[in-house]
Amino acid sequence: MKKGFLSLAIALAAAASLQAKDNGSEVLMTVSGKPVTLGEFEYLYHKNNTQQVSTQPIDEYLQMFITYKQKVADAEAEGIDKTQTFTNEFEGYRRDLAEPYMRVQEVEDSIINAIYDRMKEEVSVSHIMVANRGEGVDREAQRTRLDSIRTAILNGADFATLARRFSIDRSVVRNGGDMGYITAARYPYTFEDAAYTTPVGEISPVIETPFGFHIVRVNDRRPARGQVLVEHILKLTQGLSEEEAAVKKAQIDSIASLLAAGGDFEAIARAESEDPGSKREGGRLNWFGTGMMVPEFEAASFALANGETSAPIKTSYGYHIIRKLDSRGIEPLETVRPIIKNAIAQDDRSQLPRKRKVEQLRKKFKAEVNRRNLDAVRAEIIANGGLDSTLEARFIASNRTVASYGKTNIPLSEVTAEVAGRFIGDPQKQAEMFEDAVQQHLDMALLEAERDDLATNNPDYRNLLNEYRDGMLLFEVSDRKVWSKAKQDKEGLENYFRTHRDNYRWDKPRYKAYVVFATSDSIMNAAREFLNSSDIPSDSLTTALRKQFGKDIKLEKVIAAQGENNITDYLGFGAPKPEPKGKWAWYFPYRDKVLDAPEEAADVRGAVTGDYQNLLEEQWIQELKQKYPAKVNQKVLKKAK
Repeated sequence: MKKGFLSLAIALAAAASLQAKDNGSEVLMTVSGKPVTLGEFEYLYHKNNTQQVSTQPIDEYLQMFITYKQKVADAEAEGIDKTQTFTNEFEGYRRDLAEPYMRVQEVEDSIINAIYDRMKEEVSVSHIMVANRGEGVDREAQRTRLDSIRTAILNGADFATLARRFSIDRSVVRNGGDMGYITAARYPYTFEDAAYTTPVGEISPVIETPFGFHIVRVNDRRPARGQVLVEHILKLTQGLSEEEAAVKKAQIDSIASLLAAGGDFEAIARAESEDPGSKREGGRLNWFGTGMMVPEFEAASFALANGETSAPIKTSYGYHIIRKLDSRGIEPLETVRPIIKNAIAQDDRSQLPRKRKVEQLRKKFKAEVNRRNLDAVRAEIIANGGLDSTLEARFIASNRTVASYGKTNIPLSEVTAEVAGRFIGDPQKQAEMFEDAVQQHLDMALLEAERDDLATNNPDYRNLLNEYRDGMLLFEVSDRKVWSKAKQDKEGLENYFRTHRDNYRWDKPRYKAYVVFATSDSIMNAAREFLNSSDIPSDSLTTALRKQFGKDIKLEKVIAAQGENNITDYLGFGAPKPEPKGKWAWYFPYRDKVLDAPEEAADVRGAVTGDYQNLLEEQWIQELKQKYPAKVNQKVLKKAK
């Protein structure tokens, strides 16, 4: 299947589905005996009209729709919907389309709004971080150790001193654990939460992020300063000796004098700046806010007035001169929503909308765990010393119900088959892990049941899903019956060209040839002699030349009118020889001629192929009408809106 073809359709369909209305399940027509509802017809009719300049009459669209459904019927008759490729791809689309329905949007919106509110404030923090993973790391010992450090600071020890002694943050040597001001949606959630919920002057309890265990001290709060747009000139000093750094300082001071005398900032930045990322843009950087640049650069940028240029400033990178171009407040929620969603996706908050949906589904489908049977299973795991292969085999042979929803039971065998071989360690822990597996299996089953329910009871989702399915089938069957068929049917193309030769005329002659390019004149002459002494079929020329001369030869088939190509103008129409360029400077024509009109389909392949495809399409449609008759209920059609 061709997955890419649906990319635009996905966007359009998703937008259209928000406005789709279910106009009932009345049967509007049957195509080869298969019913098509009025609701599906109206959905596609209205969607089609949103993509048209003018509204298409229903009667006119009806004929297109019937043909569309007949093509889908032909695809089903071909068995395309039963192929593994189609099944896998459609299942992926089915899950993607259902995803917006598998979460409670209000929960996600509330999380996003809360983070955006935090983005309106910046918090100055310091932290100490110790390892929480790695070879030889005792997690609990590390947590206890950091808690002791916290206690020492609360009792008067110096935060920066202990940070330099114990913290594994690489910047601690420079900053003593002081991170400056930070903003929301840029750090792990637990760190952000500690920063925003700990009062000024206090230290958070020990928290954990993917990077380690932390304690966070809040030093200050202030309203968010928004963002600035600047350009800069940099002279790098990283890794240089004091003498070399002094030379850079002299250079930046000289540049500052040039700017003070009216020098063009952007021109000087392109010529002198040692920041490779920005010098091409005249030193311009992207908009940035708090915490996105080193502290000295950030402070200088925000302190400048719009249009003002700084004196040279020193950072860990070197010496900078900054010109401030513009400033703005924090961006609107809709602009930063993707950034916030990406931040949420990195932590447990991403699961909250799904968890709330599962809670709703448990009530909807009356789901429950069979407590009696599950407790017995837990007891067996503990008594057996864990879930070994012998106990797994016994469980897989068991039909005991461990959970249920609606009229569906989940047997012990099903869950055991999923987790077989996974559990090791303490039997009590294994028993708890097995119960978790039962709960997760139930949740997944509920989500799948909801997808099935959507296809039955939700008109937006049902219509969208049907459209995707039919669209995939339509694409594949059209490719088989028309597009690829026309391209591959060389005999049919040639016959079509000969029959309709008068339709393919040129307004001026064309030069037709194989042009053989070589990497040297000696190879060119050898190739010419080789071809002149051989009778090689046209479709084997490339293979024969490559076998004889390797990568020193290339072959191009050309057909061009005068003025379209310098080389063909020279070879076919007597124009001056172009100046040789590159490795393919030597070339000669083979089997060349000047034609007043095309002599074969290949001479006008694009036009002939398109016309031949149209013929195949027309013939196919006539066959469809005979094979898959359509019967329209005119009374129901009158209800279409």
